[in-house]
Amino acid sequence: MKKIESVQNPYVKSLIQLQEKAKTRKQTGTFLIEGKREIELAIKGGYTLKTVLFLPHIFSEEQLASLKISNETEKIEISKEVYQKLAYRDTTEGILAVAESKSLALEDLKLSNNPLILVAEGLEKPGNLGAILRTADAANIDAVIIANPRADIYNPNIVRSSVGCLFTIQLAVGTSEEVVQYLKEHEVNIFSATLQDSTEYHTQNYTLPTALVVGTEATGLTAIWRTESTKNIIIPMQGEIDSMNVSVAAAILLFEAKRQRDFN
Repeated sequence: MKKIESVQNPYVKSLIQLQEKAKTRKQTGTFLIEGKREIELAIKGGYTLKTVLFLPHIFSEEQLASLKISNETEKIEISKEVYQKLAYRDTTEGILAVAESKSLALEDLKLSNNPLILVAEGLEKPGNLGAILRTADAANIDAVIIANPRADIYNPNIVRSSVGCLFTIQLAVGTSEEVVQYLKEHEVNIFSATLQDSTEYHTQNYTLPTALVVGTEATGLTAIWRTESTKNIIIPMQGEIDSMNVSVAAAILLFEAKRQRDFN
């Protein structure tokens, strides 16, 4: 088995670039995953692992053998110094992987006959996107679509904050115009969470094909979502502020839709 002990190794340097630069991830079509659970979820989600790197005194060869890793995946034993250089978290699990990115094209989504979709427009903060992906997994919805993305989906912060839910949910990206067209072509009702011309969210019917659309706290949704929606909806605020964190709003809307569908 191959071993790497020096942080000056060219391959280690390339992995640092992969971790730090979205441009490198896009050019190579690969990204880094850290942690046993995340790697297991990536495998379950159909991601191809090119390389697995492990620190043997923390993650043993026996543990590595227990993972359902393809025989074609290269396995590399690394030193503590190399691991510390590559690891993104404060907690130490002793295993990382280089995975191939998936297509995030809208046309690759496989929807059920009565889909429930979450659309998030213009999200920039990895923590918010990670939290949304965790909520989407908890609600077991058909897909999450990122409209006008402002962050690289395979950013290590998103992989980390989603605790692997990046790999458990169907995911696609596109411009807002492309996403609206896609939803309309598939006869999906669009419910846009916005302050303008809106009605309270719990008064609407989400038991038919539904896309719930949320935007950032700072700017909200762009005009196309307000004008092309089936209905604009609002979560009524009872305190002093007029908005809430986008991941919290998404959770409220998704689980209202799930509640309706469960009792329909």
